This record gives sequence, C-alpha cells and structure tokens, in this order.
Amino acid sequence: MGQEISQSEFTHRDFERFGERLRRETAILHDWLRERRFTPVSGVAGFEVEAWLVDRAGQPAPLNQAFLERMADPLVVPELSVFNIELNTPPLMLGGGALRRMHDNLERLWRRCQRVAAELDATVALIGILPTLRDTDLTVEHMSDRERYRAINDQILRRRHGQPMQLAIHGAETLCLSHPDVMLEAATTSFQAHLQVAPDQAAVFFNAALVLSAPLVAATANSPLLFGKVLWEETRIRLFEQGVDLPGGASSNNPAYRRVTFGNDYIKTSLLELFAENLAHYPPLLPVDLSAEPAERLPHLRLHNGTIWRWNRPLLGFEADGTPHLRIEHRAMPAGPSIPDLIANAALYHGLVHALARATPSVPVALPFAMSRANFYAAARDGLRAEIVWLNGRRASLQQLLREELLPLARRGLRALEIDAADADEYLGIVAARVDSGRTGSDWQRRFLARHGPDLNELTLAYLERQRNGRPVHEWAD
Repeated sequence: MGQEISQSEFTHRDFERFGERLRRETAILHDWLRERRFTPVSGVAGFEVEAWLVDRAGQPAPLNQAFLERMADPLVVPELSVFNIELNTPPLMLGGGALRRMHDNLERLWRRCQRVAAELDATVALIGILPTLRDTDLTVEHMSDRERYRAINDQILRRRHGQPMQLAIHGAETLCLSHPDVMLEAATTSFQAHLQVAPDQAAVFFNAALVLSAPLVAATANSPLLFGKVLWEETRIRLFEQGVDLPGGASSNNPAYRRVTFGNDYIKTSLLELFAENLAHYPPLLPVDLSAEPAERLPHLRLHNGTIWRWNRPLLGFEADGTPHLRIEHRAMPAGPSIPDLIANAALYHGLVHALARATPSVPVALPFAMSRANFYAAARDGLRAEIVWLNGRRASLQQLLREELLPLARRGLRALEIDAADADEYLGIVAARVDSGRTGSDWQRRFLARHGPDLNELTLAYLERQRNGRPVHEWAD
C-alpha cells in the first residue's frame, strides 16, 4: 500500500495543513504541465509482483519480517499482511530484448526469494488469491508492522464510523460476510505493470489502458476462489473493491469516487484531471507533515495519490536529475501462475496499449466509457466467456475477440516498439495458447477441484509444484 510514514494518529489541524499543501502541490503540477517541465521520454516499462509466503502444507506463513531481514534487498518489500511480499525489478526501455531481460531479472530475483524462503521452511507463491487462506487469517494481528497500514486501517474505519466491511460476491457460488478491518485487501495479490508516458501522450495511453482492462483481466484470470467458494474468474477485483470500501467526500453516493474504482470517465486532455479529482473528491487518509521534503518533489500529492486505488492509476516520479515524469500503473492483472505467464501478460499489455493508443478513431469515440466499465466487470466475473461490446459496437466473447483481433493488434504494437521478433512470438504465443485452450490460472484451479475434490491444501501444493517447474499454465496437467 505504498510508502512508509512516521505516525498513525492525526489531529484536525493535521488534516487542514495537509489539505493546504495538497492544493499548493496540485497547482505546482498544473504549472509544470503548462510549462512542459516533464520529460518527453516514453516507453520505459517496469512492474511489481505481489506474492505469498506459504508453509510446506500450503498454508499462509506469517514470516515476511524474518524473510525480508534475510533478503536484505530493496527490491523486495513488505505488503499489508505478514503473509505477503512485493517483488520489483528495474525499469527498462521497451525495444529489442526488453521482454527477455524482464524475464531474466524476475527469474533471478524469484530464485533468490525461494532460497531464502526455504531457509524458513517455506516457499513463495504467485497467485491472485491463495486457496488455503481463511477469513480468520486476515486479522490486524497479521498486519505488517508499518505505521502506514495501521493509519489506513484506522482512518477507513473512522470514516465508516466503525462499521465492518461488507463482502457480497455472487458467482458460481455466493459468499457474504462481514469483516472488521481492511485486511481483506491482503487477500488480493497482483501483477502491476508500469509504463512511463510523455505528457502529450498520457491521455490516449490512459484511455487505452482503461478499455483494455477487460480483455487483460479475462486473459490473465487467476483468482477463482475465496474462503473455499468458487466465485468470479477474477474474484480479486470484487474483493478489493469491497475490502477497502470507502466513498469520496461530497460524492459519497457515486461509485466512481470509491477508494477502489474503475473511474469516472475517460481522460479528456491531461492526467492532471485525475490529480484534480483526487483533490476535489477524496479526503486525505494520511495527513502526514512532509514539509521537510521540498515542495517541488510534490510529496503530499504523491502520498495522497497512493491512497486512491484506481485499477489504472496515474503516477508521478522523478528522473535521476530531478526531472519529473508521468507513469500509468495498470493494476487489474493478478499474480501468477508462472514467470513465463507474467512476462507474456506484460507483452500483451504493452503491445496492446501502444497499438490502441495510436489507433483511429480514438477510444472515447469508439466506445462509451460506461460500456468500457461494464466490460471490465463482465470480464472479471466470466473471464474469457464474457460477452462484451467492443470498439465501434462489435459484440463478441472475449475469447473470440482476443483470438481474432487483439492478439494480432498486440503483435503490431510490439513490432512498432521494435521488440525482438522471436521474443514477441514466444510470449504472445503463450497468451494465444492460453486463450485458444481457455486454460487460464482460474480455469486450471476449477478443473483441478472438479477432478480431485475440494481439498484446498492439495490444490495449493499441486499449483506450487507446477509453478516451480516454470511452464506456462496452459501446459499444466490437471
């Protein structure tokens, strides 16, 4: 859930001061965009992968503090629960052998993580929702020891007047329950793709990422189970939205302004629109005094933006020389099932978003925003089987659309980026085989249960064995 802070209790004056600084820094951002202060460099890509620590029985292992101490690597950091960690690899300019380098970087880090986990009699798992996770595992006692997490939990519960989170997911089965804190969010682990964009291209890339969220969720689904129930193909989407359920300020009845959201509309001209929306509709959760940091680093704006979990989120960072840059973080894809699958998912995302951002007519003309949002939730619920309305009114299943239109489009996008042809063929070939067979991670989990029965430990151990073998999920045996 982002950068660490130094306190978790706040006064009314803390909120007032933070709001003043947030308004000032949003105005600075506006001036920078008008003055063209941002780097024009586009096409730098990176990602974050959230993972589980799991014991030898396939149960979540509350070991992240001991694990991180042994790793002692700034690229591996804690997540909300003591069962979770986050892996990062260096950003790369898209082109040439970038996909292969992404694979090699993640593979090396992953092997180091597995060696350290083995020293703790555990393993590391890449999966959207761990099948053996129980509601009773997600307690504040299992929250990672960071002030940021405690503060977010306290502030959200205060805004909800102490009312518990209400979870209601209707899929193949139905799950309804109450949970007293934000720890449900810890059940959702993702693969978050980052893309640096030039300011004058940011709007078209952001809109492309929005409309592509539906096919990307369908093609990468890996979260069908929660607390023993078979729910959505990508249950993670619904779980995260309800597990951190907090409305914005004056627009509390508008679902577009929930803290976890698909959004309110396409971008018209600039990512500034989203930062302005942050200021207008999202009361601060973490009113920390960061005035020791120069205002030109926009510390309050960046901290506030990190407490709004859009499925496609704008990010602001800085080059080594201090020049600001803009990134788009795509947050809808789950972790796993294998490292080749993850890099294939990155290839699909980057190929598609680059091709669609340059397409004519533009996304807002070709598909109403309400339809883009409806497609996203249909894809999360039904996966490749989902019937959606695509650009210019075409109706098709996502499996058909990916096979006939989107995979060829992604190939054209990677070709325009001058990605090595053999790498593009290899990684998009993994997605194509997955789409043709329908064998996503979610499909594999459901088929395993149908064949072997409802033993979630057996399912998890079988999944981990196949993941360690390093083959993409469409090749996994039931």
